[in-house]
Amino acid sequence: MSIKHPIIAITGSAGAGTSSAQAAFADIFLREGINAVFVHGNSFRRYTPSQVNTIFKNAAESGHPVSHFGPETNYFDRLEGLFREYARSGTGLMREYVSTEEQAQRFDQTIGNYSPWEEIPGDTELLFYEGQHGGCIEATWSRRRMSESHHPTIVNERHNPNARHDTGVDIAQWVDLLIGVVPSINLEWIQKIHHDYKDIGRSAEATVMTILRRMPDYVRYITPQFSWTDINFQRIPLVDTSNPFITHEVASADESMVVIRFREPKKFDFPDLLNRIHNAFMSRPNTLVVPGGEMRNAMEIICTPLVQALLAKQRKITEI
Repeated sequence: MSIKHPIIAITGSAGAGTSSAQAAFADIFLREGINAVFVHGNSFRRYTPSQVNTIFKNAAESGHPVSHFGPETNYFDRLEGLFREYARSGTGLMREYVSTEEQAQRFDQTIGNYSPWEEIPGDTELLFYEGQHGGCIEATWSRRRMSESHHPTIVNERHNPNARHDTGVDIAQWVDLLIGVVPSINLEWIQKIHHDYKDIGRSAEATVMTILRRMPDYVRYITPQFSWTDINFQRIPLVDTSNPFITHEVASADESMVVIRFREPKKFDFPDLLNRIHNAFMSRPNTLVVPGGEMRNAMEIICTPLVQALLAKQRKITEI
């Protein structure tokens, strides 16, 4: 964590809504006049899509499947290195995944490749990350305990160095504001099946096999993050998703509610939030529930003061 060079991270699996969350924070930064550097999680993949498909195939044939969620296909160490260096000096190495023609021309790369690693300019006020591993902690003893128990428990605590004595990579410790964005698991599977069919023509059966293949890494590297986020935004469908593998439609925002969990509820003025967010209500002392269509508005209302506080501390220390 760093007062002088703060880091905000949005973490969630593919299709969870992290891109919408990024848009909400982009609005906040624009209104507040904040010069932020945006870092995307897919820039820290180890391989291009064509390379990783071959790796998946070879791994499956060997009986040791890997996934997009685990360390075999991601530079966890480089991502932590970026966060650590940015927190200390306001710079660090990053790159971009080339997904558009504009990027291809700018970086002289073909779509599906990566730009060269480059230093972040030294004039940014904060780093904003959006991706799957913004709060990832890769601890060897955590993996052992999960493999030895039918009831895995959280064995790491964010920002508690005494709980991380056997940790390999700890990305979460460098983040000043960590936001989780996650749909309910059945809704996440429905979105994955529909995305794969619509965008790449993959059958539901093939997508189910993908879900099963990546489940061990999902449990190890994705799910634990939501236990040490500062705020979680979880979308819950209000339609029947009992069997996600035969559902023909994805629940819309108007057919959903968003459950917002606060790690430190004493820091928030809930009566004010209830007045400002349409049809919001409290389900627990640390949990606010809002209509699905209000998620982006709620995120901006809740997070704007938090961003302002980070920048106020930073600017105060800069003026000294």
